[in-house]
Amino acid sequence: MTDFDRKMQSTFDDGLDYPRLGSVSFRRGTLTDNQATTWETHWPTYGRELADEEIDIEEWFGRKDHPTILEIGSGTGTSTAAMAPLEPSYNIIAVEIYKPGLAKLLGAIVREDIPNIRMVRGDGIEVLNRMIPDGALAGVRIFFPDPWPKARHHKRRIIQSGTLRLLADKLRPGGVLHVATDHADYAAWISELTNVEPSLEFMGWPWEDAPILTDRQVITKFEGKGLRQEHTITEFLWRKRS
Repeated sequence: MTDFDRKMQSTFDDGLDYPRLGSVSFRRGTLTDNQATTWETHWPTYGRELADEEIDIEEWFGRKDHPTILEIGSGTGTSTAAMAPLEPSYNIIAVEIYKPGLAKLLGAIVREDIPNIRMVRGDGIEVLNRMIPDGALAGVRIFFPDPWPKARHHKRRIIQSGTLRLLADKLRPGGVLHVATDHADYAAWISELTNVEPSLEFMGWPWEDAPILTDRQVITKFEGKGLRQEHTITEFLWRKRS
């Protein structure tokens, strides 16, 4: 049984709220022949599966002293592939469950020769908890997470008090957390949590002197859908206190 076939639910004992996902359903999807060939050839270099092993970031990227940004829920990687070339001095780790989405991003990496992206297939909270060393990240991006709009599903939303604590632990001092949503109720939910984690300083939006790129550059699939429905995009920025 692989990591993707078993129930994944981290257990935390700090009394804070974390997403309650239960048994995660991994949408396997189907790769095209070209995607399958690219995956077989290049995934061992650029990707890895969820595991109980911290990532040696310098070894994986083959360079030292470069700051790292983690993107949780990279989808098909449209924004990831657009932003990474504008941040060549940063390592970018994209985390996603959906294999065809990672395959599309992998194709862009190979086709466009983008050297500073790596990928992990797994749930974002599990990847943070099990694979990312404390203080390792200069930034975390969570763009258009699932809003889980039904009240009974709110406990599944990724932005919770416990998640903010976990994110703060993984950020280095001065590191940036960037969240964007087009769902009004979710934006209100996040607004109530902006100051719940004392080690994160809420910077609002925009933040002109942010140390990482905060312009998302392209309209993602989910953002475009929201804009067509005349949704308002709400963005949140935090800084890890020293």
